[in-house]
Amino acid sequence: MLSLNGQTLAYIGDAVYELMIREYHIDQGLTQVNNLHEATVKYTNAQAQFQALKRIDPYLTESEKDIVKRGRNASSSRKPGQSSLSTYRLSTGFEALIGYLHLTKNTKRLETLLGHIVDSG
Repeated sequence: MLSLNGQTLAYIGDAVYELMIREYHIDQGLTQVNNLHEATVKYTNAQAQFQALKRIDPYLTESEKDIVKRGRNASSSRKPGQSSLSTYRLSTGFEALIGYLHLTKNTKRLETLLGHIVDSG
């Protein structure tokens, strides 16, 4: 897993994070699809992921910060939609961290970080 590049980690992290946020909202009692979608997008767009990364940064280990940097520095042919390039890259670093923790089966750590994100989001 450690040899996966930042883009691959971000690819899986994007899916994992969105699923975690969807499950969180369902656990909170949201059941209408339109409401679920609106609530989820507030956490999963590039700007929101950038903000989430800022919230969890004080809790990250050095190795987790290295994973974020790997994702942030990954070159991509994709262009950011409605965010700046720096925000887009940092959100990709955030996704890479989520992907890394998922692929290394570090579920407890994922849950802890998600708690920091939703408690202050």
